[in-house]
Amino acid sequence: MSTQINKILIAAVLAFAGMVSHAAGIQWNVPMHHDWWWNAPEKPQITVCAANADTLPARCNVTLSIETDTHHPVTSMSQTAMIAAGDSVNFTFDFNLMPGFYGCTVTGNGTEVKKFNIGYEPENIVSLPDAQPDFDEFWQRTLNELAAVAPKYRLTEDKEKSGNGGKVYVVSMKSLGGVEIKGYLTMPDKASKSHRLPVVVHYMGYGSKPWHAEPREDARCIDFVLSTRGQGLNQPGNQYGEWATYGIGDREQYYYRGAFMDLIRAVDFVCSLPEADTRYIFAEGGSQGGGFTLVACALDKRIRAGAPHIPFLNDYPDYLEIATWTADILAKAGVNSGNRAGLLKMMSYFDVKNFARRITCPILMGVGLQDPTCPPHTNFAGYNLISSQKQFVIYPECGHTVRQPDWNNRMQEFFGSFVTPQ
Repeated sequence: MSTQINKILIAAVLAFAGMVSHAAGIQWNVPMHHDWWWNAPEKPQITVCAANADTLPARCNVTLSIETDTHHPVTSMSQTAMIAAGDSVNFTFDFNLMPGFYGCTVTGNGTEVKKFNIGYEPENIVSLPDAQPDFDEFWQRTLNELAAVAPKYRLTEDKEKSGNGGKVYVVSMKSLGGVEIKGYLTMPDKASKSHRLPVVVHYMGYGSKPWHAEPREDARCIDFVLSTRGQGLNQPGNQYGEWATYGIGDREQYYYRGAFMDLIRAVDFVCSLPEADTRYIFAEGGSQGGGFTLVACALDKRIRAGAPHIPFLNDYPDYLEIATWTADILAKAGVNSGNRAGLLKMMSYFDVKNFARRITCPILMGVGLQDPTCPPHTNFAGYNLISSQKQFVIYPECGHTVRQPDWNNRMQEFFGSFVTPQ
Protein backbone atom coordinates (compact mmCIF):
# COMPACT_ATOMS: atom_id res chain seq x y z
CA MET A 1 0.00 0.00 0.00
CA SER A 2 1.48 3.36 -1.02
CA THR A 3 2.27 6.17 1.38
CA GLN A 4 -0.35 8.30 -0.37
CA ILE A 5 -3.10 5.72 0.25
CA ASN A 6 -2.09 5.42 3.92
CA LYS A 7 -2.41 9.17 4.30
CA ILE A 8 -5.87 9.09 2.73
CA LEU A 9 -7.05 6.26 5.10
CA ILE A 10 -5.67 8.02 8.16
CA ALA A 11 -7.36 11.24 7.14
CA ALA A 12 -10.66 9.38 6.68
CA VAL A 13 -10.43 7.74 10.10
CA LEU A 14 -9.64 11.06 11.75
CA ALA A 15 -12.51 12.72 9.95
CA PHE A 16 -14.93 9.98 11.08
CA ALA A 17 -13.66 10.23 14.66
CA GLY A 18 -14.37 13.91 14.58
CA MET A 19 -17.94 13.13 13.59
CA VAL A 20 -18.60 10.81 16.58
CA SER A 21 -20.25 12.31 19.67
CA HIS A 22 -18.84 11.67 23.12
CA ALA A 23 -22.40 10.50 23.98
CA ALA A 24 -23.28 13.60 25.98
CA GLY A 25 -26.66 13.60 24.25
CA ILE A 26 -27.59 10.00 25.07
CA GLN A 27 -30.90 9.52 26.88
CA TRP A 28 -31.16 6.30 28.88
CA ASN A 29 -34.19 4.26 29.87
CA VAL A 30 -34.51 0.91 31.63
CA PRO A 31 -38.15 -0.12 31.17
CA MET A 32 -39.62 -2.48 33.74
CA HIS A 33 -40.04 -5.98 32.36
CA HIS A 34 -42.22 -8.67 33.90
CA ASP A 35 -42.54 -6.64 37.15
CA TRP A 36 -38.82 -7.32 37.73
CA TRP A 37 -39.39 -10.89 38.97
CA TRP A 38 -39.68 -14.24 37.25
CA ASN A 39 -40.50 -17.90 37.84
CA ALA A 40 -39.02 -20.83 35.93
CA PRO A 41 -39.17 -21.59 33.05
CA GLU A 42 -39.23 -17.83 32.49
CA LYS A 43 -35.76 -16.40 31.95
CA PRO A 44 -34.74 -13.06 33.48
CA GLN A 45 -34.24 -10.34 30.92
CA ILE A 46 -33.30 -6.67 31.22
CA THR A 47 -33.39 -4.20 28.35
CA VAL A 48 -31.61 -0.86 28.33
CA CYS A 49 -32.75 1.72 25.78
CA ALA A 50 -30.29 4.34 24.56
CA ALA A 51 -31.54 7.21 22.39
CA ASN A 52 -29.08 9.56 20.69
CA ALA A 53 -30.44 13.11 20.85
CA ASP A 54 -27.16 14.54 19.50
CA THR A 55 -26.46 15.66 15.92
CA LEU A 56 -23.55 13.23 15.56
CA PRO A 57 -23.27 9.44 15.82
CA ALA A 58 -22.46 8.20 19.30
CA ARG A 59 -20.66 5.16 20.59
CA CYS A 60 -22.43 3.64 23.62
CA ASN A 61 -21.23 1.03 26.07
CA VAL A 62 -23.74 -0.45 28.50
CA THR A 63 -22.84 -2.66 31.47
CA LEU A 64 -25.24 -4.67 33.64
CA SER A 65 -23.81 -5.80 36.98
CA ILE A 66 -25.74 -8.20 39.22
CA GLU A 67 -25.03 -9.02 42.85
CA THR A 68 -26.79 -11.04 45.56
CA ASP A 69 -28.77 -9.23 48.22
CA THR A 70 -25.75 -9.81 50.47
CA HIS A 71 -23.66 -7.84 47.95
CA HIS A 72 -21.67 -10.73 46.46
CA PRO A 73 -21.02 -10.34 42.70
CA VAL A 74 -22.95 -12.71 40.43
CA THR A 75 -22.19 -11.52 36.92
CA SER A 76 -21.28 -8.48 34.84
CA MET A 77 -22.13 -8.15 31.14
CA SER A 78 -21.39 -5.40 28.62
CA GLN A 79 -22.56 -4.47 25.14
CA THR A 80 -21.38 -1.74 22.76
CA ALA A 81 -23.07 -0.15 19.75
CA MET A 82 -22.77 2.88 17.50
CA ILE A 83 -25.99 4.92 17.45
CA ALA A 84 -26.74 7.26 14.58
CA ALA A 85 -27.88 10.79 15.31
CA GLY A 86 -31.56 10.82 16.22
CA ASP A 87 -31.65 7.01 16.41
CA SER A 88 -31.96 4.59 19.34
CA VAL A 89 -30.76 1.10 20.25
CA ASN A 90 -32.04 -1.51 22.69
CA PHE A 91 -29.44 -3.50 24.60
CA THR A 92 -30.97 -6.77 25.87
CA PHE A 93 -29.37 -8.92 28.54
CA ASP A 94 -30.49 -12.51 29.25
CA PHE A 95 -29.08 -14.46 32.19
CA ASN A 96 -29.69 -17.29 34.63
CA LEU A 97 -30.22 -16.97 38.39
CA MET A 98 -30.75 -19.15 41.42
CA PRO A 99 -33.87 -18.49 43.55
CA GLY A 100 -33.43 -15.23 45.42
CA PHE A 101 -33.39 -11.46 45.16
CA TYR A 102 -30.62 -9.52 43.47
CA GLY A 103 -29.35 -5.98 43.08
CA CYS A 104 -28.80 -4.70 39.55
CA THR A 105 -26.72 -1.73 38.43
CA VAL A 106 -26.92 -0.42 34.88
CA THR A 107 -24.03 1.79 33.73
CA GLY A 108 -23.95 3.71 30.45
CA ASN A 109 -20.62 5.01 29.20
CA GLY A 110 -19.22 4.84 32.72
CA THR A 111 -22.12 6.67 34.41
CA GLU A 112 -24.66 4.94 36.62
CA VAL A 113 -28.05 4.88 34.91
CA LYS A 114 -30.20 2.87 37.33
CA LYS A 115 -29.97 0.68 40.44
CA PHE A 116 -32.85 -1.66 41.26
CA ASN A 117 -33.75 -5.06 42.68
CA ILE A 118 -35.05 -8.09 40.84
CA GLY A 119 -36.26 -11.48 42.02
CA TYR A 120 -36.25 -15.05 40.76
CA GLU A 121 -38.46 -17.85 42.08
CA PRO A 122 -39.10 -16.16 45.45
CA GLU A 123 -41.17 -19.08 46.71
CA ASN A 124 -38.12 -21.33 46.42
CA ILE A 125 -35.96 -19.24 48.73
CA VAL A 126 -34.91 -21.45 51.62
CA SER A 127 -34.21 -20.01 55.05
CA LEU A 128 -34.48 -22.83 57.53
CA PRO A 129 -36.16 -22.18 60.89
CA ASP A 130 -33.86 -22.14 63.90
CA ALA A 131 -36.43 -22.41 66.69
CA GLN A 132 -35.03 -23.75 69.96
CA PRO A 133 -36.39 -27.07 71.30
CA ASP A 134 -38.42 -25.28 73.99
CA PHE A 135 -39.85 -22.64 71.62
CA ASP A 136 -43.46 -23.81 71.99
CA GLU A 137 -43.09 -24.34 75.71
CA PHE A 138 -41.70 -20.83 76.13
CA TRP A 139 -44.60 -19.20 74.31
CA GLN A 140 -47.28 -21.35 75.93
CA ARG A 141 -45.91 -20.39 79.34
CA THR A 142 -45.96 -16.74 78.29
CA LEU A 143 -49.54 -17.03 77.07
CA ASN A 144 -50.48 -18.58 80.40
CA GLU A 145 -48.93 -15.62 82.20
CA LEU A 146 -50.95 -13.24 80.06
CA ALA A 147 -54.16 -15.14 80.75
CA ALA A 148 -53.58 -14.67 84.49
CA VAL A 149 -53.58 -10.87 84.09
CA ALA A 150 -57.03 -9.30 84.45
CA PRO A 151 -57.44 -7.07 81.35
CA LYS A 152 -59.53 -4.32 83.02
CA TYR A 153 -60.79 -2.87 79.75
CA ARG A 154 -61.70 0.81 79.85
CA LEU A 155 -63.28 2.75 76.98
CA THR A 156 -63.34 6.54 76.73
CA GLU A 157 -65.06 8.14 73.76
CA ASP A 158 -63.07 10.71 71.83
CA LYS A 159 -65.95 12.93 70.75
CA GLU A 160 -63.79 15.05 68.46
CA LYS A 161 -62.98 11.96 66.40
CA SER A 162 -66.48 10.46 66.55
CA GLY A 163 -69.26 11.19 64.08
CA ASN A 164 -70.14 10.41 60.48
CA GLY A 165 -71.63 7.05 61.29
CA GLY A 166 -69.49 5.83 64.16
CA LYS A 167 -67.79 6.50 67.46
CA VAL A 168 -64.08 6.47 68.27
CA TYR A 169 -62.87 5.34 71.68
CA VAL A 170 -59.52 5.31 73.41
CA VAL A 171 -59.24 1.85 74.92
CA SER A 172 -56.90 0.98 77.77
CA MET A 173 -56.21 -2.49 79.13
CA LYS A 174 -53.70 -4.48 81.12
CA SER A 175 -51.29 -6.82 79.38
CA LEU A 176 -48.37 -9.05 80.37
CA GLY A 177 -46.73 -7.91 83.58
CA GLY A 178 -49.68 -5.67 84.38
CA VAL A 179 -48.47 -3.12 81.81
CA GLU A 180 -51.18 -0.76 80.58
CA ILE A 181 -51.53 -0.50 76.81
CA LYS A 182 -53.92 1.50 74.66
CA GLY A 183 -55.56 1.57 71.26
CA TYR A 184 -58.18 3.29 69.14
CA LEU A 185 -61.53 1.54 68.64
CA THR A 186 -63.81 2.70 65.83
CA MET A 187 -67.33 1.35 66.36
CA PRO A 188 -69.88 1.84 63.54
CA ASP A 189 -73.24 3.12 64.74
CA LYS A 190 -74.98 0.24 62.96
CA ALA A 191 -73.10 -2.37 65.02
CA SER A 192 -75.15 -3.94 67.82
CA LYS A 193 -75.69 -7.18 69.68
CA SER A 194 -78.24 -8.15 67.06
CA HIS A 195 -76.15 -6.88 64.14
CA ARG A 196 -72.62 -7.98 64.90
CA LEU A 197 -69.80 -7.00 62.57
CA PRO A 198 -66.41 -8.49 61.66
CA VAL A 199 -63.37 -6.94 63.33
CA VAL A 200 -60.05 -5.88 61.85
CA VAL A 201 -57.19 -5.55 64.33
CA HIS A 202 -54.52 -3.22 62.99
CA TYR A 203 -50.96 -3.61 64.26
CA MET A 204 -48.71 -0.57 63.91
CA GLY A 205 -45.26 -0.05 62.43
CA TYR A 206 -42.15 0.58 64.49
CA GLY A 207 -42.51 3.94 66.22
CA SER A 208 -45.62 4.88 64.20
CA LYS A 209 -47.65 7.87 65.30
CA PRO A 210 -51.09 7.03 66.75
CA TRP A 211 -53.89 6.79 64.21
CA HIS A 212 -57.46 5.59 64.08
CA ALA A 213 -59.88 4.35 61.45
CA GLU A 214 -62.21 7.10 60.34
CA PRO A 215 -65.90 6.52 61.15
CA ARG A 216 -67.95 5.86 58.02
CA GLU A 217 -71.63 5.26 57.47
CA ASP A 218 -70.80 2.49 54.99
CA ALA A 219 -68.35 0.73 57.34
CA ARG A 220 -68.57 -3.04 57.17
CA CYS A 221 -66.39 -3.81 60.17
CA ILE A 222 -65.22 -2.72 63.59
CA ASP A 223 -61.63 -1.43 63.60
CA PHE A 224 -59.18 -1.59 66.48
CA VAL A 225 -55.72 -0.01 66.11
CA LEU A 226 -53.40 -1.32 68.82
CA SER A 227 -50.45 0.55 70.29
CA THR A 228 -48.06 -1.95 71.86
CA ARG A 229 -46.20 -1.05 75.04
CA GLY A 230 -44.07 2.06 74.78
CA GLN A 231 -45.24 2.86 71.25
CA GLY A 232 -48.03 4.91 69.68
CA LEU A 233 -50.51 6.06 72.30
CA ASN A 234 -48.21 4.61 74.98
CA GLN A 235 -45.08 6.44 73.85
CA PRO A 236 -45.37 9.40 76.26
CA GLY A 237 -44.65 6.97 79.11
CA ASN A 238 -42.19 4.80 77.17
CA GLN A 239 -39.96 2.84 79.55
CA TYR A 240 -38.35 0.74 76.83
CA GLY A 241 -35.91 3.10 75.13
CA GLU A 242 -35.06 1.84 71.65
CA TRP A 243 -37.64 -0.94 71.68
CA ALA A 244 -35.75 -3.40 69.45
CA THR A 245 -32.84 -3.59 71.90
CA TYR A 246 -34.64 -3.29 75.24
CA GLY A 247 -33.72 -6.31 77.37
CA ILE A 248 -31.84 -7.91 74.49
CA GLY A 249 -29.86 -10.89 75.65
CA ASP A 250 -32.55 -12.03 78.11
CA ARG A 251 -35.56 -13.68 76.52
CA GLU A 252 -37.68 -13.09 79.64
CA GLN A 253 -37.05 -9.34 79.59
CA TYR A 254 -36.78 -8.69 75.86
CA TYR A 255 -39.21 -6.03 74.61
CA TYR A 256 -40.96 -8.27 72.11
CA ARG A 257 -41.95 -10.86 74.68
CA GLY A 258 -44.33 -8.34 76.20
CA ALA A 259 -45.20 -6.73 72.86
CA PHE A 260 -46.22 -10.07 71.36
CA MET A 261 -48.56 -10.60 74.28
CA ASP A 262 -50.04 -7.16 73.68
CA LEU A 263 -51.11 -8.49 70.28
CA ILE A 264 -53.04 -11.30 71.92
CA ARG A 265 -54.58 -9.00 74.51
CA ALA A 266 -55.93 -6.91 71.62
CA VAL A 267 -57.68 -10.00 70.28
CA ASP A 268 -59.01 -10.72 73.78
CA PHE A 269 -60.46 -7.23 73.82
CA VAL A 270 -62.24 -7.28 70.46
CA CYS A 271 -63.64 -10.72 71.25
CA SER A 272 -65.18 -9.23 74.41
CA LEU A 273 -67.22 -6.71 72.41
CA PRO A 274 -70.92 -7.65 72.19
CA GLU A 275 -71.04 -6.02 68.74
CA ALA A 276 -68.19 -8.18 67.36
CA ASP A 277 -68.80 -11.23 65.21
CA THR A 278 -65.99 -13.31 66.64
CA ARG A 279 -66.11 -15.74 63.73
CA TYR A 280 -64.46 -13.03 61.67
CA ILE A 281 -61.48 -11.55 63.45
CA PHE A 282 -58.86 -10.35 60.98
CA ALA A 283 -55.36 -8.94 61.52
CA GLU A 284 -53.24 -6.65 59.38
CA GLY A 285 -50.25 -4.37 59.57
CA GLY A 286 -47.12 -3.19 57.81
CA SER A 287 -43.42 -3.40 58.70
CA GLN A 288 -43.32 -4.14 62.45
CA GLY A 289 -47.10 -4.43 62.15
CA GLY A 290 -46.61 -7.03 59.42
CA GLY A 291 -44.39 -9.09 61.69
CA PHE A 292 -46.92 -8.61 64.49
CA THR A 293 -49.68 -9.88 62.19
CA LEU A 294 -47.83 -13.12 61.46
CA VAL A 295 -46.96 -13.69 65.11
CA ALA A 296 -50.55 -13.06 66.21
CA CYS A 297 -51.83 -15.48 63.57
CA ALA A 298 -49.43 -18.13 64.87
CA LEU A 299 -50.27 -17.67 68.56
CA ASP A 300 -54.02 -17.00 68.37
CA LYS A 301 -56.32 -19.31 66.42
CA ARG A 302 -59.23 -16.90 66.81
CA ILE A 303 -57.81 -14.89 63.90
CA ARG A 304 -59.62 -15.92 60.72
CA ALA A 305 -57.06 -14.50 58.26
CA GLY A 306 -54.07 -12.16 58.23
CA ALA A 307 -52.72 -9.60 55.76
CA PRO A 308 -49.15 -8.54 56.59
CA HIS A 309 -47.17 -6.31 54.29
CA ILE A 310 -43.42 -5.64 54.21
CA PRO A 311 -43.16 -7.69 57.47
CA PHE A 312 -40.34 -6.90 59.88
CA LEU A 313 -38.81 -9.18 62.59
CA ASN A 314 -38.11 -11.86 59.99
CA ASP A 315 -35.03 -14.07 59.64
CA TYR A 316 -32.58 -12.26 61.92
CA PRO A 317 -29.42 -14.10 60.76
CA ASP A 318 -29.98 -13.14 57.12
CA TYR A 319 -31.49 -9.77 58.00
CA LEU A 320 -28.24 -8.70 59.61
CA GLU A 321 -26.39 -9.57 56.39
CA ILE A 322 -28.81 -7.80 54.03
CA ALA A 323 -30.42 -4.82 55.74
CA THR A 324 -28.85 -1.85 57.49
CA TRP A 325 -31.46 -0.15 59.67
CA THR A 326 -31.92 -2.58 62.55
CA ALA A 327 -28.54 -4.09 61.86
CA ASP A 328 -27.06 -0.83 63.12
CA ILE A 329 -29.26 -0.86 66.21
CA LEU A 330 -28.46 -4.46 67.01
CA ALA A 331 -24.76 -3.88 66.40
CA LYS A 332 -24.85 -1.33 69.22
CA ALA A 333 -26.31 -4.02 71.42
CA GLY A 334 -23.38 -6.31 70.74
CA VAL A 335 -24.83 -8.63 68.12
CA ASN A 336 -21.66 -8.34 66.07
CA SER A 337 -19.39 -8.93 69.02
CA GLY A 338 -18.10 -12.25 70.25
CA ASN A 339 -21.54 -12.93 71.72
CA ARG A 340 -23.27 -12.83 68.31
CA ALA A 341 -24.18 -16.53 68.38
CA GLY A 342 -25.66 -16.28 71.86
CA LEU A 343 -27.70 -13.21 71.03
CA LEU A 344 -29.00 -14.73 67.81
CA LYS A 345 -30.03 -17.82 69.75
CA MET A 346 -32.02 -15.62 72.12
CA MET A 347 -33.55 -13.71 69.22
CA SER A 348 -34.64 -16.95 67.56
CA TYR A 349 -37.51 -17.04 70.08
CA PHE A 350 -38.79 -13.80 68.48
CA ASP A 351 -38.01 -14.49 64.82
CA VAL A 352 -41.17 -14.46 62.69
CA LYS A 353 -39.91 -17.32 60.52
CA ASN A 354 -39.98 -19.56 63.60
CA PHE A 355 -43.67 -18.76 64.08
CA ALA A 356 -44.50 -19.35 60.42
CA ARG A 357 -45.09 -23.10 60.57
CA ARG A 358 -47.53 -22.56 63.42
CA ILE A 359 -49.84 -20.40 61.28
CA THR A 360 -53.01 -22.21 60.20
CA CYS A 361 -55.15 -19.34 58.86
CA PRO A 362 -55.03 -17.89 55.32
CA ILE A 363 -52.41 -15.22 54.66
CA LEU A 364 -52.09 -12.44 52.07
CA MET A 365 -48.65 -10.79 52.02
CA GLY A 366 -47.58 -7.57 50.29
CA VAL A 367 -43.92 -7.05 49.34
CA GLY A 368 -41.98 -3.95 48.25
CA LEU A 369 -39.35 -5.25 45.82
CA GLN A 370 -37.08 -2.23 46.35
CA ASP A 371 -37.40 -2.32 50.16
CA PRO A 372 -34.05 -1.74 51.95
CA THR A 373 -35.58 -1.79 55.44
CA CYS A 374 -37.40 -5.13 55.35
CA PRO A 375 -35.85 -6.68 52.23
CA PRO A 376 -38.03 -9.07 50.22
CA HIS A 377 -35.70 -11.98 50.98
CA THR A 378 -36.63 -11.70 54.65
CA ASN A 379 -40.34 -11.39 53.82
CA PHE A 380 -40.23 -14.71 52.00
CA ALA A 381 -38.06 -16.39 54.65
CA GLY A 382 -41.15 -16.62 56.85
CA TYR A 383 -43.78 -16.78 54.12
CA ASN A 384 -42.25 -19.86 52.49
CA LEU A 385 -42.58 -21.80 55.75
CA ILE A 386 -46.33 -21.17 56.05
CA SER A 387 -48.31 -24.26 55.11
CA SER A 388 -51.81 -22.75 55.23
CA GLN A 389 -53.58 -21.10 52.29
CA LYS A 390 -51.45 -18.14 51.21
CA GLN A 391 -50.81 -15.66 48.42
CA PHE A 392 -48.52 -12.70 47.87
CA VAL A 393 -48.35 -9.51 45.84
CA ILE A 394 -45.01 -7.98 44.82
CA TYR A 395 -44.97 -4.24 44.16
CA PRO A 396 -41.95 -3.93 41.86
CA GLU A 397 -41.33 -0.20 42.24
CA CYS A 398 -42.12 0.13 45.96
CA GLY A 399 -39.55 0.47 48.71
CA HIS A 400 -40.64 0.20 52.33
CA THR A 401 -44.29 0.47 51.44
CA VAL A 402 -46.98 -1.01 49.20
CA ARG A 403 -48.96 0.77 46.53
CA GLN A 404 -52.17 2.33 47.71
CA PRO A 405 -55.08 2.02 47.18
CA ASP A 406 -54.32 -1.27 45.42
CA TRP A 407 -53.22 -3.00 48.62
CA ASN A 408 -56.21 -1.82 50.66
CA ASN A 409 -58.60 -3.00 47.95
CA ARG A 410 -56.92 -6.40 47.78
CA MET A 411 -56.92 -6.72 51.56
CA GLN A 412 -60.59 -5.80 51.87
CA GLU A 413 -61.53 -8.30 49.17
CA PHE A 414 -59.38 -10.94 50.86
CA PHE A 415 -61.00 -10.48 54.25
CA GLY A 416 -64.44 -10.18 52.72
CA SER A 417 -64.06 -13.54 50.98
CA PHE A 418 -64.26 -15.28 54.37
CA VAL A 419 -67.38 -13.49 55.62
CA THR A 420 -70.77 -15.09 55.10
CA PRO A 421 -73.47 -12.39 54.73
CA GLN A 422 -75.93 -12.32 57.61
